[in-house]
Amino acid sequence: MRDYRFLVTPQWLGWFALAVLFAIMCAFLGHWQLDRRAETVAAIDTIETNYDRAPVPFAQAAGQFRQFDTAREWTPVQMTGRYLPEQTRVVRNRPLNGQPGFEVLVPFRTSAGPIVVIDRGWLQLGSNGDSAAVPAPPAGTVDVVARLKHPEAAVDRGAPAGQLASIDLTVYAAQIDGQLGTPLATGAYAALDDEKPAPATSPVAFSKPSLDEGPHLSYAMQWFAFGLLGFVGLGYAARQQAWLNRNGGLDDDEDIPVHLRSGALKKRPRRRTRRTAEDEEDALLDAAGWR
Repeated sequence: MRDYRFLVTPQWLGWFALAVLFAIMCAFLGHWQLDRRAETVAAIDTIETNYDRAPVPFAQAAGQFRQFDTAREWTPVQMTGRYLPEQTRVVRNRPLNGQPGFEVLVPFRTSAGPIVVIDRGWLQLGSNGDSAAVPAPPAGTVDVVARLKHPEAAVDRGAPAGQLASIDLTVYAAQIDGQLGTPLATGAYAALDDEKPAPATSPVAFSKPSLDEGPHLSYAMQWFAFGLLGFVGLGYAARQQAWLNRNGGLDDDEDIPVHLRSGALKKRPRRRTRRTAEDEEDALLDAAGWR
């Protein structure tokens, strides 16, 4: 452990603190991804439970349009009544398959009395940057099957006359207040599935929501792995620093790794020079004492 005493220096303590902060950040992001996955899985469970069930009569679902239970989302509701097309609104910024467009909202006066909002589908953006001609809903008495949806929150942007920035039913109700004779239900709206009689033209129908939970779980595992890698990297750096501290001077052969104790670091033998004839003659003269 003596080789690792440098770990208690301010510099290395600072690196350790950074690794801890990085791990905390990665753990936070990992748990955030797990929370998002939990929300997605819960939404998928709701779709699988409610989407394909038999339609319930409006009398059983009327309370949902006043105060919505999210566990009932996507439940199909059977209702009979009349569309009120003069109060139609289109909702802005609704791309579909990469194409810009709108969604079409129409109030629907049920035979039971309450007025609810029906989202009749998607409409492609017109060439002039506005909504294309909105297909009229069926006139007269209509049988509708539509799925319960939670209204959207208000957004911080406006919309031109006849449009909504989001499916905020409170804003919608305020725009048509007093024009329908009956208050608009603002607890929920319904996405159209079927209507009879069917009109000659209608907006693009909604498809079943995706049941793919997405990459949240794999992203969470990646963030947790990144947090651990910070300590792995710090440990590797400390090991390298300890080796450098131990082998920083190469004078002592014991400090040189075995694989480096040959070749360039091995002491070279003295270079021998060839004796010339003059060298030999001088040596004989010296031996005889003549020099």
